[in-house]
Amino acid sequence: MHTDRRKFLGLTGVAFSAVLAAGCSTTGRSALATASANRFGPLQPDPAGVLDLPEGFSYRVISRLGDMMDDGEGVPDAADGMGCFDLGNGKISLVRNHELRPDRAAPVAVSPAFDTVQRSLLALPGGTTTIILDAETLEVERQYRSLAGTIRNCAGGVTPWNTWLTCEENTSRADGRINQDHGWVFEVPADSGGLVDPVPLRAMGRFNHEAACVDPASGMVYLTEDRDDSILYRFIPAERGNLAAGGTLQALVIAGVADTRNQSGAAMAARTAYAGTWITLDNVEAPEDDLRLRGAAAGAAVFARGEGIWMGEGEMYFTATSGGAAGEGQIFRLAPRTNGPDMVELFYESPAQSEFSYGDNLTVAPFGDLIVCEDQYSDTVDNYLRGITPAGEAYAFGRLRIQTEPAGACFSPDGRTLFVNAYAPTMTLAITGPWPTA
Repeated sequence: MHTDRRKFLGLTGVAFSAVLAAGCSTTGRSALATASANRFGPLQPDPAGVLDLPEGFSYRVISRLGDMMDDGEGVPDAADGMGCFDLGNGKISLVRNHELRPDRAAPVAVSPAFDTVQRSLLALPGGTTTIILDAETLEVERQYRSLAGTIRNCAGGVTPWNTWLTCEENTSRADGRINQDHGWVFEVPADSGGLVDPVPLRAMGRFNHEAACVDPASGMVYLTEDRDDSILYRFIPAERGNLAAGGTLQALVIAGVADTRNQSGAAMAARTAYAGTWITLDNVEAPEDDLRLRGAAAGAAVFARGEGIWMGEGEMYFTATSGGAAGEGQIFRLAPRTNGPDMVELFYESPAQSEFSYGDNLTVAPFGDLIVCEDQYSDTVDNYLRGITPAGEAYAFGRLRIQTEPAGACFSPDGRTLFVNAYAPTMTLAITGPWPTA
């Protein structure tokens, strides 16, 4: 994660840590947050009918489904999680997931690939594409496929060593139709130049992966799982920065809270510090796809569909898409500690669909707010880009007018551009405007 995205959190993290150390509530506010006035003003209708934004903000489409890439392929569909990287020399890159699976998209004739269909030379359609841009003009200079042969690359996370961790939200087994077991994390350099050697990071566990983030202070990787009864994972690498060297996979235990979902009463109070410890998991390649079940049986806390996760300065935020009494979503904050237990809080819980619904991917803005991508399942209600202030107040930053989800929100290293995907048909947008200073 780039330092400028964490400046605000460096300030809030100090205060948060002090309150956590005292083991008390961080605010007197109720468990159900209230919506704030939009800090940027009301949304203005987009004449193109794609994305409504506040006055002064605009977007441009930098890549879309079917655009011819430099490797001769068309841009794939189902653009999901995404990370932005500083390549130096005035260049930035976007590494973009494509959440495609064999039953809904045709295989592709590319190599190398992790898996192929029916022992043919056709790769499974999931993977990543990379976009190289001029950092100043945002002109696209190159596009190419960077990972092939995977299934449902949903979200992922950036690393301090300029790679993207792309995660399979699928646990299919080799069955003669496909040739490999799936459910892995893969690592893609920010500027690979083409297809990478697809090496599954098996020690990071086989499960319904969603997203990842790296704590730069420790090199540990935190991983979410998109299941109704998911748990939160932590990977301790045997060699810092070399995830392929293996390591230890653990699950989060929250003192006094076995179930964070709050769907049968408020088991976890909002804005209250809880101690978090970790238990080590075994048999992490999990042929029975039971890691979460074994973890919960050993005391790990259960979450309602863990999805987006993003690292700040000394703390991280992650979504539980269908958690809360209203079933509309929660956001948690976790502060790793070097001395004593980690500290966890329920940062935000939505009281109603109209305020915040099914938050999925999220990022930390340079000015301190969270920007969260909604992913609600409705043909009649639009998905929003929601802002969440440090006080836990929600507002609408953008309204996607086409019936799909926004995904992959991430800021450019200089903080001037918010990149986001429209999932399907794929469009990658660059949003600019009068962002607040950090």
